Amino acid sequence: MSADDAVTISAIRRHEERLERDPASLAFAPLADLYRRVGRTRQAIDLCRQGLARYPQYTTARLILARALVSEGDLAQAQAELRALLEANAQDVLSHRLAAEVERRLGRVDTAAEHLEAVVGLDPSDRESRTLLAVLRTAAPPSAETTGFARVLADDTFATLAFGQVLLDQGLAEEAGQLFTRILRKDPDNARARTGLEGALRARLRRKG
Repeated sequence: MSADDAVTISAIRRHEERLERDPASLAFAPLADLYRRVGRTRQAIDLCRQGLARYPQYTTARLILARALVSEGDLAQAQAELRALLEANAQDVLSHRLAAEVERRLGRVDTAAEHLEAVVGLDPSDRESRTLLAVLRTAAPPSAETTGFARVLADDTFATLAFGQVLLDQGLAEEAGQLFTRILRKDPDNARARTGLEGALRARLRRKG
Protein backbone atom coordinates (compact mmCIF):
# COMPACT_ATOMS: atom_id res chain seq x y z
CA MET A 1 0.00 0.00 0.00
CA SER A 2 1.39 3.41 -0.95
CA ALA A 3 1.53 6.37 1.42
CA ASP A 4 -1.20 8.09 -0.61
CA ASP A 5 -3.46 5.05 -0.31
CA ALA A 6 -2.94 4.94 3.45
CA VAL A 7 -3.81 8.64 3.75
CA THR A 8 -6.97 8.15 1.67
CA ILE A 9 -8.11 5.13 3.70
CA SER A 10 -7.50 7.06 6.92
CA ALA A 11 -9.53 10.01 5.62
CA ILE A 12 -12.39 7.72 4.61
CA ARG A 13 -12.49 6.14 8.06
CA ARG A 14 -12.39 9.55 9.74
CA HIS A 15 -15.35 10.87 7.71
CA GLU A 16 -17.28 7.62 8.15
CA GLU A 17 -16.88 7.85 11.91
CA ARG A 18 -17.96 11.48 11.90
CA LEU A 19 -21.05 10.62 9.89
CA GLU A 20 -21.88 7.75 12.21
CA ARG A 21 -21.75 10.12 15.20
CA ASP A 22 -23.80 12.77 13.41
CA PRO A 23 -25.88 11.47 10.47
CA ALA A 24 -26.91 15.06 9.66
CA SER A 25 -23.29 16.16 9.28
CA LEU A 26 -22.05 17.74 6.06
CA ALA A 27 -19.25 15.18 6.15
CA PHE A 28 -21.25 13.16 3.63
CA ALA A 29 -19.88 15.33 0.79
CA PRO A 30 -16.11 14.87 1.34
CA LEU A 31 -16.75 11.20 2.12
CA ALA A 32 -18.65 10.77 -1.14
CA ASP A 33 -15.81 12.44 -3.02
CA LEU A 34 -13.30 10.08 -1.42
CA TYR A 35 -15.50 7.10 -2.36
CA ARG A 36 -15.55 8.39 -5.95
CA ARG A 37 -11.78 8.77 -6.04
CA VAL A 38 -11.21 5.15 -4.97
CA GLY A 39 -13.77 3.77 -7.43
CA ARG A 40 -16.70 3.29 -5.05
CA THR A 41 -18.91 5.36 -7.30
CA ARG A 42 -22.27 3.76 -6.45
CA GLN A 43 -21.70 4.46 -2.76
CA ALA A 44 -20.68 8.02 -3.63
CA ILE A 45 -23.87 8.54 -5.64
CA ASP A 46 -26.12 7.08 -2.95
CA LEU A 47 -24.45 9.11 -0.22
CA CYS A 48 -24.75 12.36 -2.19
CA ARG A 49 -28.41 11.77 -2.92
CA GLN A 50 -29.15 11.03 0.73
CA GLY A 51 -27.32 14.19 1.82
CA LEU A 52 -28.89 16.37 -0.87
CA ALA A 53 -32.33 15.25 0.30
CA ARG A 54 -31.48 17.13 3.53
CA TYR A 55 -29.40 19.93 1.99
CA PRO A 56 -30.68 20.51 -1.57
CA GLN A 57 -28.80 23.82 -1.90
CA TYR A 58 -25.41 22.29 -1.09
CA THR A 59 -23.79 22.92 -4.48
CA THR A 60 -20.47 21.27 -3.63
CA ALA A 61 -22.28 18.00 -2.95
CA ARG A 62 -24.23 18.32 -6.20
CA LEU A 63 -21.00 18.77 -8.16
CA ILE A 64 -19.52 15.72 -6.43
CA LEU A 65 -22.66 13.80 -7.40
CA ALA A 66 -22.28 14.91 -11.03
CA ARG A 67 -18.65 13.78 -11.04
CA ALA A 68 -19.60 10.40 -9.56
CA LEU A 69 -22.31 9.99 -12.18
CA VAL A 70 -19.78 10.71 -14.93
CA SER A 71 -17.43 8.13 -13.43
CA GLU A 72 -20.31 5.65 -13.41
CA GLY A 73 -21.06 6.45 -17.07
CA ASP A 74 -24.50 7.92 -16.32
CA LEU A 75 -24.02 11.00 -18.47
CA ALA A 76 -27.70 11.90 -18.76
CA GLN A 77 -28.12 12.14 -14.98
CA ALA A 78 -24.85 14.04 -14.66
CA GLN A 79 -26.10 16.44 -17.30
CA ALA A 80 -29.28 17.07 -15.28
CA GLU A 81 -27.30 17.81 -12.11
CA LEU A 82 -24.98 20.19 -13.96
CA ARG A 83 -27.90 21.97 -15.55
CA ALA A 84 -29.32 22.62 -12.07
CA LEU A 85 -25.95 23.92 -10.86
CA LEU A 86 -25.56 26.30 -13.79
CA GLU A 87 -29.12 27.56 -13.49
CA ALA A 88 -28.25 28.53 -9.91
CA ASN A 89 -24.86 30.00 -10.85
CA ALA A 90 -24.04 30.61 -14.50
CA GLN A 91 -20.45 31.55 -13.58
CA ASP A 92 -19.57 28.24 -11.92
CA VAL A 93 -16.32 27.38 -13.71
CA LEU A 94 -16.08 23.81 -12.37
CA SER A 95 -19.62 23.01 -13.51
CA HIS A 96 -19.00 24.48 -16.97
CA ARG A 97 -15.80 22.45 -17.26
CA LEU A 98 -17.52 19.18 -16.33
CA ALA A 99 -20.55 20.03 -18.48
CA ALA A 100 -18.21 20.47 -21.46
CA GLU A 101 -16.84 16.97 -20.88
CA VAL A 102 -20.32 15.46 -20.55
CA GLU A 103 -21.66 17.17 -23.67
CA ARG A 104 -18.57 16.19 -25.64
CA ARG A 105 -18.87 12.55 -24.60
CA LEU A 106 -22.52 12.66 -25.66
CA GLY A 107 -21.39 13.86 -29.09
CA ARG A 108 -22.83 17.36 -28.66
CA VAL A 109 -19.68 19.16 -29.64
CA ASP A 110 -21.16 22.63 -30.20
CA THR A 111 -22.77 22.65 -26.76
CA ALA A 112 -19.47 21.43 -25.30
CA ALA A 113 -17.70 24.31 -27.04
CA GLU A 114 -20.17 26.79 -25.53
CA HIS A 115 -19.30 25.56 -22.04
CA LEU A 116 -15.58 25.75 -22.82
CA GLU A 117 -16.01 29.32 -24.07
CA ALA A 118 -17.62 30.13 -20.73
CA VAL A 119 -14.69 28.51 -18.89
CA VAL A 120 -12.09 30.42 -20.88
CA GLY A 121 -13.99 33.66 -20.36
CA LEU A 122 -14.15 33.11 -16.61
CA ASP A 123 -10.66 31.64 -16.24
CA PRO A 124 -8.32 32.83 -19.03
CA SER A 125 -5.43 30.87 -17.44
CA ASP A 126 -7.11 27.52 -18.16
CA ARG A 127 -4.81 26.27 -20.94
CA GLU A 128 -6.41 22.84 -21.17
CA SER A 129 -9.85 24.28 -21.88
CA ARG A 130 -8.37 26.61 -24.50
CA THR A 131 -6.72 23.63 -26.18
CA LEU A 132 -9.95 21.61 -26.19
CA LEU A 133 -11.90 24.59 -27.47
CA ALA A 134 -9.47 25.07 -30.37
CA VAL A 135 -10.25 21.52 -31.54
CA LEU A 136 -14.01 21.76 -31.09
CA ARG A 137 -14.55 25.11 -32.77
CA THR A 138 -16.34 24.92 -36.08
CA ALA A 139 -13.89 24.58 -38.95
CA ALA A 140 -14.24 27.19 -41.64
CA PRO A 141 -15.85 25.93 -44.87
CA PRO A 142 -13.59 25.67 -47.93
CA SER A 143 -13.19 28.84 -49.96
CA ALA A 144 -11.64 29.63 -53.30
CA GLU A 145 -8.43 30.67 -51.47
CA THR A 146 -8.20 27.46 -49.41
CA THR A 147 -5.54 25.15 -50.79
CA GLY A 148 -3.62 21.98 -50.01
CA PHE A 149 -4.24 19.88 -46.93
CA ALA A 150 -6.52 22.51 -45.35
CA ARG A 151 -8.91 22.17 -48.28
CA VAL A 152 -8.86 18.37 -47.98
CA LEU A 153 -9.82 18.63 -44.29
CA ALA A 154 -12.62 21.07 -45.13
CA ASP A 155 -14.05 18.80 -47.83
CA ASP A 156 -16.99 16.64 -46.64
CA THR A 157 -15.77 13.88 -48.95
CA PHE A 158 -12.94 13.17 -46.51
CA ALA A 159 -15.01 13.48 -43.33
CA THR A 160 -14.91 9.74 -42.64
CA LEU A 161 -14.03 7.61 -39.65
CA ALA A 162 -11.31 5.84 -41.62
CA PHE A 163 -9.59 9.08 -42.62
CA GLY A 164 -9.87 10.38 -39.06
CA GLN A 165 -8.10 7.26 -37.79
CA VAL A 166 -5.37 7.68 -40.43
CA LEU A 167 -4.78 11.24 -39.21
CA LEU A 168 -4.66 10.06 -35.61
CA ASP A 169 -2.23 7.25 -36.47
CA GLN A 170 0.01 9.79 -38.20
CA GLY A 171 0.14 11.94 -35.07
CA LEU A 172 -2.10 14.66 -36.50
CA ALA A 173 -4.24 14.85 -33.37
CA GLU A 174 -5.66 18.34 -33.93
CA GLU A 175 -6.68 17.58 -37.52
CA ALA A 176 -8.17 14.23 -36.46
CA GLY A 177 -10.11 15.95 -33.69
CA GLN A 178 -11.52 18.50 -36.10
CA LEU A 179 -12.59 15.76 -38.50
CA PHE A 180 -14.29 13.66 -35.81
CA THR A 181 -15.97 16.85 -34.58
CA ARG A 182 -17.42 17.47 -38.04
CA ILE A 183 -18.80 13.93 -38.14
CA LEU A 184 -20.39 14.39 -34.72
CA ARG A 185 -22.07 17.63 -35.75
CA LYS A 186 -24.02 15.58 -38.28
CA ASP A 187 -24.34 12.42 -36.19
CA PRO A 188 -23.94 12.99 -32.41
CA ASP A 189 -24.76 9.32 -31.71
CA ASN A 190 -21.84 8.01 -33.76
CA ALA A 191 -20.01 6.02 -31.07
CA ARG A 192 -16.88 5.49 -33.15
CA ALA A 193 -16.58 9.21 -33.85
CA ARG A 194 -17.01 9.97 -30.14
CA THR A 195 -14.27 7.46 -29.32
CA GLY A 196 -12.04 8.91 -32.03
CA LEU A 197 -12.54 12.45 -30.74
CA GLU A 198 -11.65 11.42 -27.18
CA GLY A 199 -8.49 9.75 -28.48
CA ALA A 200 -7.56 12.83 -30.50
CA LEU A 201 -8.10 15.14 -27.54
CA ARG A 202 -5.99 12.96 -25.24
CA ALA A 203 -3.19 12.95 -27.81
CA ARG A 204 -3.47 16.71 -28.29
CA LEU A 205 -3.28 17.38 -24.55
CA ARG A 206 -0.29 15.06 -24.16
CA ARG A 207 1.50 16.95 -26.90
CA LYS A 208 0.73 20.28 -25.25
CA GLY A 209 2.00 18.78 -21.99
